[in-house]
Amino acid sequence: QVQLVESGGGLVQAGGSLRLSCAASVRTFGDYRMGWFRQAPGKEREFVTAISRSGTSTKYADSVKGRFTISRDNAKNTVSLQMDSLKPEDTAIYYCAADYSYYRSRPSASMGDYDYWGQGTQVTVSS
Repeated sequence: QVQLVESGGGLVQAGGSLRLSCAASVRTFGDYRMGWFRQAPGKEREFVTAISRSGTSTKYADSVKGRFTISRDNAKNTVSLQMDSLKPEDTAIYYCAADYSYYRSRPSASMGDYDYWGQGTQVTVSS
């Protein structure tokens, strides 16, 4: 049973920063592609960023490019999301997702590729 637990959400003023973390209870974390998605009130869940199994390749939504940074530590079974220059439109519940993909290494922006999801952590950016 794969469990993903996010942490680090909270309330921040516009222009501020937050760092989200996701801890995965898996045997070999390096076998999983990882991603972050978010869902704002009244909107559909959307892709934010993803990282390859090794951490050498990343992908970002245009809306966060240059402001958010994804990283992973395969020795600690964690993936992190550094969010800088936050805007009110970044307000959402942020979800960590994992895809067991032994043969697929490149990061994926497709929700359908991910098998496991965390419970989400709330990020609120005030103007």
